[in-house]
Amino acid sequence: MAQLSDDCFAFNGPLLPIEKAERMMTEQVDVVSECENVRLADAMGRVLAADLLAPISLPAFDNSAVDGYAVRHADIATSGETRLSIVGRVTAGAEYAAGLRAGEALRIFTGAPMPQGADTIYMQEDCSCDDTSVYVPAGLKRGANRRLAGEDIAAGDLAITAGQRLTPAHIALAAAIGLDHLGVRRRVRVALFSTGDEIVEPGQPLSPAALYDSNRYLLRSLLERMGIEVNDLGILKDDPSALADALDKAAANHDLILTTGGVSTGEADHVRTAVERLGRLVFWRLAIKPGRPVAMGVIRGAAFTGLPGNPVAVFVTFIHVVRPLVLRLAGAKIEPLARFPARATFHYKKKSGRREYLRVTARFVNGIAEVDNYPVEGAGVLTSITRTTGLVELLDDVTQIEPGTNVDYLPYSSLFG
Repeated sequence: MAQLSDDCFAFNGPLLPIEKAERMMTEQVDVVSECENVRLADAMGRVLAADLLAPISLPAFDNSAVDGYAVRHADIATSGETRLSIVGRVTAGAEYAAGLRAGEALRIFTGAPMPQGADTIYMQEDCSCDDTSVYVPAGLKRGANRRLAGEDIAAGDLAITAGQRLTPAHIALAAAIGLDHLGVRRRVRVALFSTGDEIVEPGQPLSPAALYDSNRYLLRSLLERMGIEVNDLGILKDDPSALADALDKAAANHDLILTTGGVSTGEADHVRTAVERLGRLVFWRLAIKPGRPVAMGVIRGAAFTGLPGNPVAVFVTFIHVVRPLVLRLAGAKIEPLARFPARATFHYKKKSGRREYLRVTARFVNGIAEVDNYPVEGAGVLTSITRTTGLVELLDDVTQIEPGTNVDYLPYSSLFG
């Protein structure tokens, strides 16, 4: 199981900058060490455990990139047409053993191996034919429409680097070089629960003072989209003993314990008390809006992260706290979030010294992305996510946005791919 030092998250400053929080996590958290071999069909989204070298070249032989005629470039006249005798045909999966001699051409199809002696392919639409001959124009470069052995990747070359989260393209590459199993790190195990006497499971009766739990479903969906193994522990009431017992059990066989709610400084927020009975918890006052109350700690060697209770704050802090943490645990490369230039259409003021994320809708005007700010800013307004297309990131030193200001836009579609 991944291990954390007890003091790796210690921070006593007033507000912890996001970059420092991410750096502390990635530097201090140990990568899951256990690895396994999985079928290629099951490897999507997994993290490659070791560098993968190509066992064969791709392509393995020179072949035709088009349907047409294989020729010897030395036979082609420098002007006008050249007549060549058609001596046979070769399709993909077949071979032409005889090779080409001077003045000969071979009918060839896409993917078929180049015959010995041929070095150039004419596309069939550029040629004219009769029953026995093909007439080819001048001007084609030597080697045209020929795919060389190893031009994609040569045998022994690095195909995929360790730490790569495998995408459909990586799966295809592994298949193309003949692999049917890949060595990957085991999935990160996350224990997930919500806290609060006011939280009710969807589908159950709702009292006037209660709320249905949306955070667990949000987090589970986000984690599973990242290929994480999630153990949903449900809703825990505000009982310090029950919370401590649940955390203690979860720490025994999970890499990360993830909670929402109960991490602020209110008298009814019992997660802090429960965690400190078992391990060490240092509350962060993260320099971010929404989502400032975020807790990080360690319980018997397992990482602990406590997110705020408001769903939009959960969404934003997942991006900047949970995402890099689980990627680090998984041994995956942590790629920077994709940011795209856009132009604001709105006025906005903010405090200096914290990062803010505004929910916006992007549209293109004359090829330029313009973003409209969602009118309701509350951290509990879930429709502010469902009715927008992404976030605008306002850096710590920014204090004011005016219409026409250039901003960084983070589409939701790019955040968890």
